[in-house]
Amino acid sequence: MQFASLLGHTQEILKIIDFSSKPADSLIDAFFRSHKYLGSNDRRFIAEHTYGYLRHFRRLQYIVRQSMHDYNGTMLENDEMYVMLFVLLLPEYPDQALLIEAAKKKLSGEQLIAFLPKLIPRLKNDIPYPDGFMERLSVQYSYPEWMIRRFLADYGETETERLCAGLNTPAPLTLRVNTLKTTVETCRTKLFSAGIETKPTPLSPFGLRVSKRINIFSLDIFHQGWFEVQDEGSQILPLLVDPKPAIKLLDACAGAGGKTLEFSALMKNRGEIVAADINGYRLEELRKRSRRAGAGNIRIRAVESLTDLQKEYTEYFDVVFVDAPCSGLGTIRRNPGLKWKVNEQTIDEISEKQQSILISVSPLLKPGGLLVYATCTVLRRENELQMESFRAMTGNFSPYIKAAAGGLSPAIHQQNNGFFSLLPHEHDTDGFFCAMLTKAR
Repeated sequence: MQFASLLGHTQEILKIIDFSSKPADSLIDAFFRSHKYLGSNDRRFIAEHTYGYLRHFRRLQYIVRQSMHDYNGTMLENDEMYVMLFVLLLPEYPDQALLIEAAKKKLSGEQLIAFLPKLIPRLKNDIPYPDGFMERLSVQYSYPEWMIRRFLADYGETETERLCAGLNTPAPLTLRVNTLKTTVETCRTKLFSAGIETKPTPLSPFGLRVSKRINIFSLDIFHQGWFEVQDEGSQILPLLVDPKPAIKLLDACAGAGGKTLEFSALMKNRGEIVAADINGYRLEELRKRSRRAGAGNIRIRAVESLTDLQKEYTEYFDVVFVDAPCSGLGTIRRNPGLKWKVNEQTIDEISEKQQSILISVSPLLKPGGLLVYATCTVLRRENELQMESFRAMTGNFSPYIKAAAGGLSPAIHQQNNGFFSLLPHEHDTDGFFCAMLTKAR
Protein backbone atom coordinates (compact mmCIF):
# COMPACT_ATOMS: atom_id res chain seq x y z
CA MET A 1 0.00 0.00 0.00
CA GLN A 2 1.28 3.48 -0.83
CA PHE A 3 2.74 5.62 1.93
CA ALA A 4 0.06 8.32 1.56
CA SER A 5 -2.72 5.72 1.93
CA LEU A 6 -1.15 4.30 5.07
CA LEU A 7 -0.97 7.75 6.59
CA GLY A 8 -4.60 8.31 5.61
CA HIS A 9 -5.63 5.17 7.51
CA THR A 10 -3.55 6.30 10.49
CA GLN A 11 -5.30 9.64 10.52
CA GLU A 12 -8.69 7.90 10.28
CA ILE A 13 -7.94 5.75 13.35
CA LEU A 14 -6.74 8.75 15.32
CA LYS A 15 -10.02 10.53 14.66
CA ILE A 16 -11.94 7.44 15.85
CA ILE A 17 -9.84 7.35 19.03
CA ASP A 18 -10.36 11.05 19.62
CA PHE A 19 -14.17 10.70 19.60
CA SER A 20 -14.36 7.46 21.60
CA SER A 21 -14.03 6.62 25.28
CA LYS A 22 -12.76 3.11 24.48
CA PRO A 23 -9.05 2.20 24.77
CA ALA A 24 -6.93 2.70 21.69
CA ASP A 25 -5.93 -0.97 21.43
CA SER A 26 -9.54 -2.20 21.17
CA LEU A 27 -10.39 0.50 18.61
CA ILE A 28 -7.37 -0.40 16.49
CA ASP A 29 -8.30 -4.10 16.60
CA ALA A 30 -11.86 -3.24 15.53
CA PHE A 31 -10.53 -1.06 12.69
CA PHE A 32 -8.39 -3.90 11.36
CA ARG A 33 -11.31 -6.34 11.55
CA SER A 34 -13.34 -3.97 9.38
CA HIS A 35 -10.44 -3.46 6.93
CA LYS A 36 -9.47 -7.05 6.18
CA TYR A 37 -7.69 -6.07 2.95
CA LEU A 38 -4.82 -4.59 4.99
CA GLY A 39 -1.77 -6.84 4.98
CA SER A 40 0.36 -7.60 8.03
CA ASN A 41 2.98 -4.97 7.12
CA ASP A 42 0.26 -2.38 6.55
CA ARG A 43 -1.31 -3.17 9.93
CA ARG A 44 2.05 -2.97 11.64
CA PHE A 45 2.80 0.44 10.08
CA ILE A 46 -0.63 1.84 11.01
CA ALA A 47 -0.55 0.50 14.58
CA GLU A 48 3.00 1.67 15.28
CA HIS A 49 2.32 5.14 13.93
CA THR A 50 -0.97 5.45 15.80
CA TYR A 51 0.51 4.42 19.13
CA GLY A 52 3.62 6.48 18.55
CA TYR A 53 1.63 9.57 17.67
CA LEU A 54 -0.39 9.24 20.88
CA ARG A 55 2.77 8.69 22.93
CA HIS A 56 4.76 11.62 21.53
CA PHE A 57 2.17 14.15 20.36
CA ARG A 58 3.11 16.97 22.71
CA ARG A 59 6.81 16.67 21.90
CA LEU A 60 6.05 16.78 18.19
CA GLN A 61 3.71 19.73 18.64
CA TYR A 62 6.42 21.61 20.56
CA ILE A 63 9.05 20.96 17.88
CA VAL A 64 6.74 22.07 15.08
CA ARG A 65 5.71 25.25 16.90
CA GLN A 66 9.30 26.10 17.77
CA SER A 67 10.32 25.58 14.15
CA MET A 68 7.49 27.76 12.91
CA HIS A 69 8.55 30.47 15.33
CA ASP A 70 12.19 30.27 14.24
CA TYR A 71 11.23 30.49 10.58
CA ASN A 72 8.59 33.14 11.23
CA GLY A 73 6.00 30.68 10.03
CA THR A 74 2.41 31.82 10.33
CA MET A 75 0.45 28.98 8.70
CA LEU A 76 -2.24 27.25 10.75
CA GLU A 77 -1.37 23.88 12.24
CA ASN A 78 -3.61 20.95 11.39
CA ASP A 79 -3.93 17.31 12.36
CA GLU A 80 -2.90 16.08 8.93
CA MET A 81 0.44 17.83 9.29
CA TYR A 82 1.11 16.21 12.67
CA VAL A 83 0.27 12.74 11.40
CA MET A 84 2.48 13.33 8.39
CA LEU A 85 5.43 14.60 10.37
CA PHE A 86 5.26 12.07 13.17
CA VAL A 87 6.96 9.43 11.03
CA LEU A 88 10.16 11.46 11.32
CA LEU A 89 10.30 10.83 15.07
CA LEU A 90 10.50 7.07 14.58
CA PRO A 91 13.82 5.25 14.16
CA GLU A 92 13.05 4.38 10.53
CA TYR A 93 11.45 7.26 8.67
CA PRO A 94 11.00 7.71 4.93
CA ASP A 95 13.32 9.99 3.06
CA GLN A 96 12.45 13.62 2.50
CA ALA A 97 11.36 13.22 -1.11
CA LEU A 98 8.91 10.44 -0.22
CA LEU A 99 7.44 12.48 2.62
CA ILE A 100 6.97 15.59 0.49
CA GLU A 101 5.38 13.57 -2.32
CA ALA A 102 2.92 12.10 0.15
CA ALA A 103 2.32 15.53 1.67
CA LYS A 104 1.25 16.93 -1.67
CA LYS A 105 -1.43 14.25 -1.86
CA LYS A 106 -2.62 14.59 1.72
CA LEU A 107 -2.06 18.18 2.82
CA SER A 108 -3.73 21.34 1.66
CA GLY A 109 -2.07 24.75 1.50
CA GLU A 110 0.97 25.70 -0.55
CA GLN A 111 2.61 27.45 2.40
CA LEU A 112 2.46 24.31 4.52
CA ILE A 113 3.93 22.12 1.79
CA ALA A 114 6.66 24.68 1.11
CA PHE A 115 7.49 24.70 4.82
CA LEU A 116 8.19 20.97 4.99
CA PRO A 117 11.75 21.05 3.59
CA LYS A 118 12.64 23.63 6.25
CA LEU A 119 10.97 21.75 9.06
CA ILE A 120 12.37 18.28 8.33
CA PRO A 121 16.00 19.11 9.27
CA ARG A 122 14.78 20.63 12.53
CA LEU A 123 12.91 17.45 13.40
CA LYS A 124 16.12 15.48 13.02
CA ASN A 125 17.96 17.66 15.52
CA ASP A 126 17.31 18.43 19.15
CA ILE A 127 15.44 21.62 19.93
CA PRO A 128 16.03 22.91 23.48
CA TYR A 129 13.25 21.90 25.84
CA PRO A 130 11.75 24.33 28.38
CA ASP A 131 13.98 25.16 31.36
CA GLY A 132 11.59 24.20 34.19
CA PHE A 133 11.83 20.55 35.28
CA MET A 134 8.10 19.88 35.14
CA GLU A 135 7.73 21.69 31.82
CA ARG A 136 10.68 19.79 30.35
CA LEU A 137 9.28 16.39 31.36
CA SER A 138 5.85 17.35 30.04
CA VAL A 139 7.29 18.18 26.61
CA GLN A 140 10.11 15.64 26.35
CA TYR A 141 7.94 12.67 27.36
CA SER A 142 4.61 14.10 26.15
CA TYR A 143 2.40 14.19 29.24
CA PRO A 144 -0.10 16.82 30.39
CA GLU A 145 1.40 19.05 33.07
CA TRP A 146 -1.17 18.09 35.71
CA MET A 147 -0.09 14.45 35.38
CA ILE A 148 3.59 15.32 35.73
CA ARG A 149 2.72 17.39 38.80
CA ARG A 150 0.99 14.37 40.37
CA PHE A 151 3.88 12.05 39.51
CA LEU A 152 6.38 14.47 41.06
CA ALA A 153 4.35 14.69 44.28
CA ASP A 154 4.15 10.88 44.49
CA TYR A 155 7.62 9.82 43.29
CA GLY A 156 10.04 12.77 43.30
CA GLU A 157 12.09 13.99 40.35
CA THR A 158 14.36 11.02 39.61
CA GLU A 159 11.65 8.35 39.80
CA THR A 160 9.16 10.50 37.88
CA GLU A 161 11.49 10.77 34.90
CA ARG A 162 12.12 7.01 34.98
CA LEU A 163 8.37 6.39 35.26
CA CYS A 164 7.57 8.64 32.29
CA ALA A 165 10.18 6.90 30.17
CA GLY A 166 8.95 3.46 31.25
CA LEU A 167 5.32 4.24 30.47
CA ASN A 168 6.38 5.43 27.01
CA THR A 169 7.98 2.06 26.20
CA PRO A 170 5.69 -0.16 24.07
CA ALA A 171 4.36 -3.13 26.03
CA PRO A 172 5.34 -6.67 24.98
CA LEU A 173 2.77 -9.29 24.00
CA THR A 174 2.47 -11.60 27.01
CA LEU A 175 0.46 -14.80 27.43
CA ARG A 176 -0.69 -16.60 30.57
CA VAL A 177 -0.72 -20.37 30.16
CA ASN A 178 -3.92 -21.99 31.46
CA THR A 179 -2.72 -24.79 33.75
CA LEU A 180 -6.20 -26.31 33.78
CA LYS A 181 -5.51 -27.39 30.19
CA THR A 182 -1.75 -27.69 29.75
CA THR A 183 1.70 -26.83 31.11
CA VAL A 184 3.93 -23.89 30.31
CA GLU A 185 6.50 -26.06 28.52
CA THR A 186 3.89 -27.97 26.50
CA CYS A 187 2.23 -24.73 25.43
CA ARG A 188 5.57 -23.19 24.53
CA THR A 189 6.50 -26.23 22.42
CA LYS A 190 3.15 -26.12 20.63
CA LEU A 191 3.59 -22.42 19.88
CA PHE A 192 7.10 -23.07 18.55
CA SER A 193 5.76 -25.75 16.21
CA ALA A 194 3.43 -23.06 14.83
CA GLY A 195 6.42 -20.83 14.17
CA ILE A 196 5.94 -18.63 17.26
CA GLU A 197 8.97 -18.09 19.47
CA THR A 198 8.39 -17.27 23.15
CA LYS A 199 10.39 -16.77 26.32
CA PRO A 200 9.27 -17.50 29.89
CA THR A 201 8.43 -14.34 31.79
CA PRO A 202 10.87 -13.45 34.59
CA LEU A 203 8.25 -12.77 37.28
CA SER A 204 5.21 -14.95 36.55
CA PRO A 205 5.71 -18.73 36.47
CA PHE A 206 2.79 -19.05 34.03
CA GLY A 207 3.76 -16.33 31.53
CA LEU A 208 5.23 -16.49 28.03
CA ARG A 209 6.46 -13.43 26.18
CA VAL A 210 5.93 -13.55 22.41
CA SER A 211 8.94 -12.35 20.43
CA LYS A 212 6.95 -10.57 17.71
CA ARG A 213 3.38 -9.40 17.30
CA ILE A 214 1.11 -11.81 15.48
CA ASN A 215 -2.59 -12.61 15.39
CA ILE A 216 -2.45 -14.94 18.38
CA PHE A 217 -6.25 -15.31 18.50
CA SER A 218 -6.33 -17.29 15.25
CA LEU A 219 -4.45 -20.25 16.75
CA ASP A 220 -6.29 -23.50 17.45
CA ILE A 221 -4.72 -23.79 20.91
CA PHE A 222 -6.14 -20.39 21.82
CA HIS A 223 -9.64 -21.59 20.94
CA GLN A 224 -8.92 -24.74 22.94
CA GLY A 225 -8.25 -22.58 26.02
CA TRP A 226 -4.53 -23.18 26.40
CA PHE A 227 -3.68 -19.54 27.10
CA GLU A 228 -4.98 -16.01 27.54
CA VAL A 229 -3.35 -12.72 26.58
CA GLN A 230 -2.52 -11.06 29.90
CA ASP A 231 0.17 -8.61 30.99
CA GLU A 232 2.71 -10.14 33.35
CA GLY A 233 1.86 -7.60 36.04
CA SER A 234 -1.79 -8.59 35.87
CA GLN A 235 -0.76 -12.23 36.27
CA ILE A 236 1.15 -11.37 39.46
CA LEU A 237 -1.89 -10.10 41.39
CA PRO A 238 -3.70 -13.47 41.80
CA LEU A 239 -0.33 -15.05 42.63
CA LEU A 240 0.07 -12.59 45.49
CA VAL A 241 -3.32 -13.69 46.85
CA ASP A 242 -2.24 -17.35 46.56
CA PRO A 243 -5.79 -18.74 47.02
CA LYS A 244 -6.14 -22.25 48.39
CA PRO A 245 -8.37 -24.70 46.47
CA ALA A 246 -11.17 -25.00 49.01
CA ILE A 247 -11.81 -21.33 49.75
CA LYS A 248 -14.72 -19.06 48.82
CA LEU A 249 -13.52 -16.06 46.83
CA LEU A 250 -15.39 -13.00 45.56
CA ASP A 251 -14.03 -11.22 42.50
CA ALA A 252 -16.03 -8.05 43.09
CA CYS A 253 -15.28 -6.19 39.84
CA ALA A 254 -14.66 -9.18 37.61
CA GLY A 255 -15.28 -7.57 34.23
CA ALA A 256 -14.26 -9.88 31.40
CA GLY A 257 -12.45 -12.04 33.95
CA GLY A 258 -8.75 -12.22 33.13
CA LYS A 259 -7.81 -12.51 36.81
CA THR A 260 -10.95 -14.56 37.59
CA LEU A 261 -9.76 -17.28 35.23
CA GLU A 262 -6.33 -17.25 36.82
CA PHE A 263 -7.91 -17.64 40.28
CA SER A 264 -9.76 -20.68 38.95
CA ALA A 265 -6.53 -22.24 37.71
CA LEU A 266 -4.70 -21.49 40.98
CA MET A 267 -7.57 -23.09 42.92
CA LYS A 268 -7.35 -26.14 40.62
CA ASN A 269 -11.01 -25.74 39.62
CA ARG A 270 -12.11 -26.32 43.22
CA GLY A 271 -13.68 -24.13 45.88
CA GLU A 272 -16.07 -21.36 44.86
CA ILE A 273 -15.48 -18.15 42.93
CA VAL A 274 -18.28 -15.60 42.63
CA ALA A 275 -17.52 -13.21 39.80
CA ALA A 276 -19.67 -10.09 40.13
CA ASP A 277 -19.93 -6.95 38.05
CA ILE A 278 -22.46 -4.29 37.09
CA ASN A 279 -21.49 -4.63 33.43
CA GLY A 280 -23.49 -7.52 31.99
CA TYR A 281 -21.81 -7.32 28.58
CA ARG A 282 -18.37 -7.92 30.09
CA LEU A 283 -19.69 -10.81 32.16
CA GLU A 284 -20.97 -12.44 28.96
CA GLU A 285 -17.39 -12.34 27.72
CA LEU A 286 -16.31 -14.00 30.96
CA ARG A 287 -18.86 -16.78 30.39
CA LYS A 288 -17.35 -17.49 26.96
CA ARG A 289 -13.81 -17.37 28.29
CA SER A 290 -14.54 -19.62 31.29
CA ARG A 291 -16.10 -22.26 29.00
CA ARG A 292 -13.04 -22.12 26.76
CA ALA A 293 -10.69 -22.33 29.74
CA GLY A 294 -12.55 -25.23 31.37
CA ALA A 295 -13.06 -23.18 34.54
CA GLY A 296 -15.99 -24.83 36.32
CA ASN A 297 -15.82 -23.26 39.79
CA ILE A 298 -16.92 -19.75 38.71
CA ARG A 299 -20.42 -18.45 39.49
CA ILE A 300 -21.22 -15.30 37.53
CA ARG A 301 -23.42 -12.67 39.12
CA ALA A 302 -24.63 -9.55 37.32
CA VAL A 303 -25.68 -6.92 39.86
CA GLU A 304 -27.04 -3.40 39.76
CA SER A 305 -24.94 -2.57 42.82
CA LEU A 306 -22.43 -4.56 44.83
CA THR A 307 -24.59 -3.92 47.90
CA ASP A 308 -27.07 -6.36 46.29
CA LEU A 309 -24.74 -9.17 47.38
CA GLN A 310 -25.03 -8.39 51.08
CA LYS A 311 -28.36 -10.18 51.56
CA GLU A 312 -26.95 -13.50 50.37
CA TYR A 313 -23.24 -13.26 51.14
CA THR A 314 -22.67 -11.28 54.35
CA GLU A 315 -19.51 -12.64 56.07
CA TYR A 316 -19.42 -15.46 53.53
CA PHE A 317 -16.10 -15.12 51.70
CA ASP A 318 -12.59 -16.06 52.78
CA VAL A 319 -11.13 -13.64 50.21
CA VAL A 320 -12.68 -10.56 48.64
CA PHE A 321 -10.70 -9.35 45.64
CA VAL A 322 -11.47 -5.83 44.41
CA ASP A 323 -9.94 -5.17 41.00
CA ALA A 324 -11.14 -1.60 41.26
CA PRO A 325 -12.10 0.69 38.40
CA CYS A 326 -9.32 3.27 38.14
CA SER A 327 -7.74 5.85 35.88
CA GLY A 328 -5.70 3.09 34.22
CA LEU A 329 -2.56 5.23 34.06
CA GLY A 330 -0.42 2.17 34.70
CA THR A 331 -1.45 0.85 31.26
CA ILE A 332 -0.21 3.84 29.25
CA ARG A 333 2.39 1.54 27.65
CA ARG A 334 -0.40 -0.18 25.69
CA ASN A 335 -3.00 2.64 25.74
CA PRO A 336 -1.05 5.89 25.34
CA GLY A 337 -4.23 7.78 24.46
CA LEU A 338 -5.08 7.70 28.18
CA LYS A 339 -2.65 10.58 28.61
CA TRP A 340 -5.12 12.84 26.85
CA LYS A 341 -8.39 11.20 27.99
CA VAL A 342 -7.91 11.32 31.77
CA ASN A 343 -8.01 14.57 33.75
CA GLU A 344 -7.94 15.57 37.41
CA GLN A 345 -11.73 15.55 37.63
CA THR A 346 -11.64 11.94 36.40
CA ILE A 347 -9.30 11.04 39.26
CA ASP A 348 -11.61 12.62 41.84
CA GLU A 349 -14.69 10.85 40.47
CA ILE A 350 -12.97 7.47 40.27
CA SER A 351 -11.57 7.78 43.78
CA GLU A 352 -15.08 8.29 45.16
CA LYS A 353 -16.29 5.22 43.26
CA GLN A 354 -13.42 3.12 44.62
CA GLN A 355 -14.27 4.11 48.18
CA SER A 356 -17.93 3.26 47.64
CA ILE A 357 -17.01 -0.20 46.30
CA LEU A 358 -14.76 -0.95 49.26
CA ILE A 359 -17.48 0.03 51.74
CA SER A 360 -20.02 -2.10 49.84
CA VAL A 361 -17.97 -5.31 49.80
CA SER A 362 -16.32 -5.20 53.22
CA PRO A 363 -19.39 -6.76 54.99
CA LEU A 364 -19.11 -9.76 52.63
CA LEU A 365 -15.79 -10.83 54.12
CA LYS A 366 -15.57 -13.27 57.02
CA PRO A 367 -13.87 -12.07 60.21
CA GLY A 368 -10.23 -12.95 59.74
CA GLY A 369 -10.69 -12.95 55.97
CA LEU A 370 -8.45 -11.30 53.38
CA LEU A 371 -9.44 -8.13 51.51
CA VAL A 372 -7.29 -7.51 48.44
CA TYR A 373 -7.53 -4.17 46.66
CA ALA A 374 -5.85 -3.80 43.26
CA THR A 375 -5.60 -1.13 40.57
CA CYS A 376 -3.74 -0.61 37.31
CA THR A 377 -2.82 2.97 38.13
CA VAL A 378 0.32 4.58 39.57
CA LEU A 379 -1.27 7.47 41.48
CA ARG A 380 -1.17 7.49 45.29
CA ARG A 381 -4.64 9.09 45.40
CA GLU A 382 -6.13 5.88 43.99
CA ASN A 383 -3.73 3.54 45.78
CA GLU A 384 -2.01 4.18 49.13
CA LEU A 385 -4.17 7.15 50.08
CA GLN A 386 -7.33 5.23 49.18
CA MET A 387 -6.30 2.43 51.53
CA GLU A 388 -5.45 4.83 54.34
CA SER A 389 -8.85 6.50 53.95
CA PHE A 390 -10.67 3.15 53.92
CA ARG A 391 -8.94 1.89 57.06
CA ALA A 392 -9.69 5.14 58.85
CA MET A 393 -13.38 4.91 57.91
CA THR A 394 -13.91 1.27 58.86
CA GLY A 395 -11.50 0.82 61.75
CA ASN A 396 -11.52 -3.01 61.57
CA PHE A 397 -8.89 -3.76 58.89
CA SER A 398 -5.15 -4.13 59.36
CA PRO A 399 -2.27 -4.85 56.93
CA TYR A 400 -1.70 -8.48 56.04
CA ILE A 401 2.03 -9.19 55.85
CA LYS A 402 3.00 -12.30 53.87
CA ALA A 403 5.98 -14.37 54.92
CA ALA A 404 7.02 -14.35 51.24
CA ALA A 405 5.52 -12.86 48.13
CA GLY A 406 3.90 -16.07 46.96
CA GLY A 407 7.26 -17.62 46.07
CA LEU A 408 7.74 -14.98 43.39
CA SER A 409 10.84 -13.10 42.34
CA PRO A 410 12.60 -11.00 45.03
CA ALA A 411 11.96 -8.07 42.67
CA ILE A 412 8.37 -8.15 43.98
CA HIS A 413 8.52 -7.19 47.63
CA GLN A 414 5.85 -6.21 50.11
CA GLN A 415 6.07 -2.97 52.02
CA ASN A 416 5.44 -2.96 55.77
CA ASN A 417 1.97 -1.51 55.21
CA GLY A 418 0.87 -4.56 53.23
CA PHE A 419 1.27 -2.86 49.83
CA PHE A 420 2.84 -4.13 46.61
CA SER A 421 3.69 -1.98 43.61
CA LEU A 422 4.67 -2.97 40.08
CA LEU A 423 6.17 -0.28 37.86
CA PRO A 424 7.15 -0.41 34.18
CA HIS A 425 10.66 0.98 34.69
CA GLU A 426 11.40 -1.52 37.49
CA HIS A 427 9.51 -4.68 36.50
CA ASP A 428 8.84 -4.24 32.75
CA THR A 429 5.12 -4.68 33.43
CA ASP A 430 2.17 -2.35 33.38
CA GLY A 431 1.85 -0.28 36.53
CA PHE A 432 -0.13 -2.10 39.24
CA PHE A 433 -0.86 -1.61 42.91
CA CYS A 434 -2.05 -4.23 45.41
CA ALA A 435 -2.99 -3.86 49.08
CA MET A 436 -3.74 -6.80 51.38
CA LEU A 437 -5.78 -6.27 54.54
CA THR A 438 -7.25 -8.64 57.12
CA LYS A 439 -10.62 -8.11 58.76
CA ALA A 440 -10.68 -8.10 62.55
CA ARG A 441 -12.14 -11.22 64.18
